Amino acid sequence: MYYFIVNPNSGNGKGLRNWNSILRYLNKKHIGYNAFLTAAPGEAGLKAAELTRNGGEELTIIVVGGDGTVNEVINGLSMDARPVIGIIPSGSGNDLAKSLKIPKNTKKCIKMILSSSPGCIDYGVVSYGSEENFNRRFIISSGIGFDAAVCHGLLDSKVKDALNRLHIGKTAYFIKGVKEFLLSSPVKGYIVLDGCKRVEFTNILFVSAHIMPYEGGGYMFAPCADCRDGKLEICVVSSGNRLKLIPSVFSAKHRPLGFKRGIRLYECREAHIHTEQPLAVHADGESCKFQTDIYVRCVERRLRFIY
Repeated sequence: MYYFIVNPNSGNGKGLRNWNSILRYLNKKHIGYNAFLTAAPGEAGLKAAELTRNGGEELTIIVVGGDGTVNEVINGLSMDARPVIGIIPSGSGNDLAKSLKIPKNTKKCIKMILSSSPGCIDYGVVSYGSEENFNRRFIISSGIGFDAAVCHGLLDSKVKDALNRLHIGKTAYFIKGVKEFLLSSPVKGYIVLDGCKRVEFTNILFVSAHIMPYEGGGYMFAPCADCRDGKLEICVVSSGNRLKLIPSVFSAKHRPLGFKRGIRLYECREAHIHTEQPLAVHADGESCKFQTDIYVRCVERRLRFIY
């Protein structure tokens, strides 16, 4: 059975438009389905939890929405049920679809989902708060600092909504990114990779941990990230001269962020990231508030995904 979790408001109404197109296709092909349309943040995760609570039944959950809706669903799932997940990208960023090369065209996408077998991919977990009491799964990336501040600023952004109506929603990431880049204050901190390798930095702009190569509306901050290798790619951007970082950071929209002055890339299975001052934290663009310490780890090939 196919279960659709639809965020009609994603992409400023793109989710609903895509769902109407999918409905016509399903009815034309006489394909059975159940559908749930969300009305408020959090409902996608609650529905995913309900569907997978008892396990047993072989089910496919297809998410019609953006990366945030997918993150809600991933966090609501009972992994013991081992459901199959598919997505019809309908947000403004769609970094997951870009990373997995999922078709942009809705009809092509639903045909691909209905005719393909799932593969097993990794997901990440970020822990934070007092004694790491809070955990959130992520399927794209989790980060602390500049990239998270951009995500926080866009969660209820009128500018993003306006640009989505003009079908240029990704531009919102650039506009907010420039603003946060100019306003952010680099801080001291360190990372510990796999519990043994400690690397200190004096001017951290941001640190991101990746399952997928892209984040922030198509910026390739982790060019070697592979969702099937059981590892995270850690990107650290740290420099006392932010102006020199501008060409490298913003050019990642068009070419991979490479190993350059002020930029370091690492591979690990888990990492502890510490900053001396609280900074914004995100998981797939969703807010994890402000923290000084986060712990990220990779869960290897545990998610069944169609792509």
